[in-house]
Amino acid sequence: MALSDADVQKQIKHMMAFIEQEANEKAEEIDAKAEEEFNIEKGRLVQTQRLKIMEYYEKKEKQIEQQKKIQMSNLMNQARLKVLRARDDLIADLLNEAKQRLAKVVKDTARYQALLDGLILQGFFQLLEHKVFVRCRKQDLPLVKAAVQKSIPAYKTAAKKDIDVHVDQETFLPEQIAGGVEIYNSNGKIKVSNTLESRLDLIAQQMMPEIRVALFGANANRKFLD
Repeated sequence: MALSDADVQKQIKHMMAFIEQEANEKAEEIDAKAEEEFNIEKGRLVQTQRLKIMEYYEKKEKQIEQQKKIQMSNLMNQARLKVLRARDDLIADLLNEAKQRLAKVVKDTARYQALLDGLILQGFFQLLEHKVFVRCRKQDLPLVKAAVQKSIPAYKTAAKKDIDVHVDQETFLPEQIAGGVEIYNSNGKIKVSNTLESRLDLIAQQMMPEIRVALFGANANRKFLD
């Protein structure tokens, strides 16, 4: 029995509804799958970016920590240098004060005469020359001549050799020199500086470790003592 047009249209509508339902279900399935894949990819990207951000800030923290260490080291070094400069300035001030006090030694004629005797005789032994020249301050000329006359026989006896000593009466040591003498060999190329200032500087160099300990205490970082 043939289907009527109405039945055909009814079956066509039924088939179209079935196809549409299948399409909708497939579309929903695709959408759900796409949403799932999107969420997975979004989570992966978020995690990746989160790790990158964590790595970035971890690196920044390390850089900041390193900069802090460098800055702290620089500050400590600057502080040490300031302390060392302050100590050096204090020692320089003390030496300058000691040099100013040398004038008191010169004012004590008997003490200064004995000092000149020793400085001149020591200069003779340091040079060990047959002929020497002695230079002094102009105001010290009488004392130096007396010291030379006293030192010559002492030198000859101890060194068992003659010495010809000339006291320079034309060229004198500068007035700012506190006292003492300079002794030269015959051609003037070798000099023994036995001024009060040079002797003070020499003693200060030799005693500098003891001076530093007396002023600032022992260095805790120093493992060996000379």
